[in-house]
Amino acid sequence: METLLALLRDPAAWAALATLVAMEIVLGIDNLIFISILTNKLPEQIREKARRIGIGLALIMRLALLATIAVIVALTEPVFTVLGKGISWRDIILIAGGAFLVWKATREIHQHVSPEDEHENAESARSAAPGFAAAIGQILVLDLVFSIDSIITAVGMTDHVPIMFVAVIAAVVVMLVAATPLANFINQNPTIVMLALAFLIMIGMTLIADGLGHHVPKGYIYTAMAFSSAVEGLNMLSRRRRARAAGIEPPAH
Repeated sequence: METLLALLRDPAAWAALATLVAMEIVLGIDNLIFISILTNKLPEQIREKARRIGIGLALIMRLALLATIAVIVALTEPVFTVLGKGISWRDIILIAGGAFLVWKATREIHQHVSPEDEHENAESARSAAPGFAAAIGQILVLDLVFSIDSIITAVGMTDHVPIMFVAVIAAVVVMLVAATPLANFINQNPTIVMLALAFLIMIGMTLIADGLGHHVPKGYIYTAMAFSSAVEGLNMLSRRRRARAAGIEPPAH
């Protein structure tokens, strides 16, 4: 209790908390994009339920990982060597998670650009759509990858586990609030779907590169994502204005 009171009186602790919350929210963008695309393939009446359950279980998993933070930090120790480079369990998890993300996004892109006719495409999409439990499982798998990476990053920013707990809870609350609006926006704008899938491939390749020892500063990744989103936003605005000028009412979002 005395430790918590000391943290409450420490300005450095508040600064660390604000930084960690911001970092967790930014890192959560990756999760939200994946969750949005995955749950949008489910029947409409269970999409929001899947998002809430997936994010809720992800919170429980993150808090459990924080409770075993000594084990998580130990995952950075090399377990074997390949071509002179030590490979740790963290590296293995990042490479596997990145490969899964690239495979999943590539598969989704293929379904969107397949030259089959609309009826066959619709049938293919329905048959390929994940079940409720499968969607939750995939959300948890990817969240495990992002959680381990963000927790190891957080350890380098603060030694206080209570600050990490508060930051994780705050970030997941933001994810819960933003999940449905983001998913609806992506679902209503087909070009955004393709952009989001491209983001997932980029994030997956970054995870693989990181696991292989080639760290790419996340600032570069998020700057590229923000720039691409801004360009697409201008394209959407241009399309709406042309539609209005032609007397066509654009769909409501």
